[in-house]
Amino acid sequence: MSEPLHIYLIAGEPSGDVLGMRLMEGIKSLCRDRDVVFSGVGGPLMAGSGLKSLFPMEELTVMGLAEVLPRIPKILGRIRETADDIAAKRPDVVVTIDAPDFCFRVSKRLRGTGIRVVHYVAPSVWAWRPGRAKKIAALVDHVMCLLPFEPPYFERAGVAATFVGHSILESGADKGDRQAFRERHGIGADERMILALPGSRMSEISRLIDVFGETIRRTTAIVGPCRVVVPTLPGISGQVRIRTSDWDNTLIVDDAAQKYDAFAAADAAIAASGTVSLELAMAGVPSLIAYRLSPLTGFIAKRLIRVKYASIVNLILDRPAIPEFLQENCTPEAMTPALVDLLRPGANSPAQTADIEKALAALKPSDELPSVTAARVVLGVAEGQTA
Repeated sequence: MSEPLHIYLIAGEPSGDVLGMRLMEGIKSLCRDRDVVFSGVGGPLMAGSGLKSLFPMEELTVMGLAEVLPRIPKILGRIRETADDIAAKRPDVVVTIDAPDFCFRVSKRLRGTGIRVVHYVAPSVWAWRPGRAKKIAALVDHVMCLLPFEPPYFERAGVAATFVGHSILESGADKGDRQAFRERHGIGADERMILALPGSRMSEISRLIDVFGETIRRTTAIVGPCRVVVPTLPGISGQVRIRTSDWDNTLIVDDAAQKYDAFAAADAAIAASGTVSLELAMAGVPSLIAYRLSPLTGFIAKRLIRVKYASIVNLILDRPAIPEFLQENCTPEAMTPALVDLLRPGANSPAQTADIEKALAALKPSDELPSVTAARVVLGVAEGQTA
């Protein structure tokens, strides 16, 4: 009987925990005739799939300079502890999931040990600082990419890379229950409903929420009353309630189970740039995307960012199928006409729907789930079949 396959995974934030859990389940589905042992660092979802975390993943889920600085000594200690644990366990492969600041420091400590490392979620070297690809190539043996145009950037730098498909396709964003959400919250079947999604971090919410509020106020002055729903996270919902307390007819929803039901119930959305734009596209919600960095960061970003669009849908199509309002264009004056237009009957035209379907289809390299494709790559590296 063959030895169990030992796979070490590292996730540093909730999104990585989701990816890790799906990857673990994908690996188990492909290894029905062989035992698999998982170890590493992960959250509750990965724990539910059989991983006992070396330490609580929440220790790594820190955002912003003010939060990180006091914890640097502990984080550096966790980097050493994780690398030492890997060296002692000698797994068949290590899978680092996003969280590059932590994961690449662990990978650097593993150089020369002969332990193979796969990184899941390619950093956006195509958007800015392309030179990072060479640095990453020196730290890992394989990169698993979520976007179809990413592998060449890493292959040119000398590291194997595979487009495995975007994890959002497994999210269920297109499976929401419109009627259930509206009935639960007393929203009439014919009542217009706007989603406001100003981000998941207080730093971006602080820059966007007042702009979103004024845009919605101006929009409803033109089209008439609308229910406004703000899906958010439990940890920040209190602050979001305070910041939206002067909004009319507004509901804050911090129950993750209702998120996609809210998407299904919406007639239009105004959202921060990010993965949520893909979720809205999957759910078929007419949307506009907005983002605003701090003045200094925006000044620097303009000189570093090499792409025309922020939305993945627009990047894939190479045209603005989803309206974008970034930096100086992120104003109520600019966004109000667009949001009004999204609320008109037939805003989701057949042509727009076809555009979005084309973009989403490009995010899946095969008929199997992205997590299963990723599992095949990991197993290939673990068994020495691929670089």
